[in-house]
Amino acid sequence: MATAADWIHAARPKTLGAAVAPVIVGTALGWKLQHQWHPLLAVCTLLSCAALQVATNWFNDALDAVKGADTAARLGPRRITASGIVSVRSVMLAAVAMLGVATVLSVPLIHARGWPIIAIGIPSLYFCFGYTGGPWPLAYRGLGELFVLLFFGLIAVTGSTFVQTGAWHTEALIAGFQVGCLSTVLIAINNLRDRAEDATTGKRTLAVRFGDQFARIEIVLLTILAYALAPSIWTLPALLLGIVVFVKVMRGAHGEALNKLLAASGGQLVLFSILYALGCIFS
Repeated sequence: MATAADWIHAARPKTLGAAVAPVIVGTALGWKLQHQWHPLLAVCTLLSCAALQVATNWFNDALDAVKGADTAARLGPRRITASGIVSVRSVMLAAVAMLGVATVLSVPLIHARGWPIIAIGIPSLYFCFGYTGGPWPLAYRGLGELFVLLFFGLIAVTGSTFVQTGAWHTEALIAGFQVGCLSTVLIAINNLRDRAEDATTGKRTLAVRFGDQFARIEIVLLTILAYALAPSIWTLPALLLGIVVFVKVMRGAHGEALNKLLAASGGQLVLFSILYALGCIFS
């Protein structure tokens, strides 16, 4: 029988920074632009995004097992469906329930900001499943990076700023692209680590399509682009961590070493968001 720890591992807490970071950045930017913020809306946005991330990870756990993408050769953390701890049906139902949580949490946002939240929310709900499921799963078509860049970067940051201000801002697009690039580093490292296994199971990620060296250069370019878009002394410590990560990637890190770099990249993303927020407040 699965324990609470098994479900937590399946939720992939190392990836939750991708849900938290854009909300921190978007909310802080909203305060900088209008010098006010709405705590309840910020909390609902944060928890709703986190619920969507957990749902995505649980769908991924179940659907990768069904498709045979998680095998005994896996280098990443154990998956609860593929390992037989929990049935596919149970994991799928848990993911659907988490989508329900995200929907309930979005009600105050809809009440405050209207139809744009629905326009953002409905595709987000679908792609939690459509990332690895449905007739055209994004992760199996080499579109995982694009999905993360859009939904965990541009849309999440601009949406969080809109929730706080009731308006759309160019500054949020720039910040969203920065966060999106750093979030995409996570999926790029994940795909680099799993490249050999994915190549045998039909999961055509960019790392599989274009090879090991492409995946490593992709990680470097995403990191550089994130900071080059809007250089700031406030985010310098996060950049230094990013440099450590991509130097090790370019030196050929593989296997368990990439798991550690994945965790470090999650830390970089969260650190960037916190430092960005501090810059908005105090600069």
